[in-house]
Amino acid sequence: QVQLVESGGGLVQAGGSLRLSCAASGSISSINDMGWYRQAPGKQRELVAGITSGGSTNYRDSVKGRFTISRDNAKNTVYLQMNSLKPEDTAVYYCNAVIVTRTLSIGSHWGQGTQVTVSS
Repeated sequence: QVQLVESGGGLVQAGGSLRLSCAASGSISSINDMGWYRQAPGKQRELVAGITSGGSTNYRDSVKGRFTISRDNAKNTVYLQMNSLKPEDTAVYYCNAVIVTRTLSIGSHWGQGTQVTVSS
């Protein structure tokens, strides 16, 4: 019983900012890597940013300097702060987490996605 719930998406103008949140809940023992992915219509899902349990981060080149991924382990939550948004950032954003449950199973879990639309 593990769920990831995303929030924070919406419609913004180019140059604006948005902060996405993804909270994990359920029978969680620990959370390893977490990440944000996005998928635009007709395109493959792509990694936007990732963060390890120790806080190491990585970003795709197109968002470096604009997006910041962070996590709050006490809240089982990962965030994506998005600044200087561009129309090409428009997509459904999904969070992902590798989670160890209290029964010691391990697996990759996805959130339901949240729509981000950037207008020009």
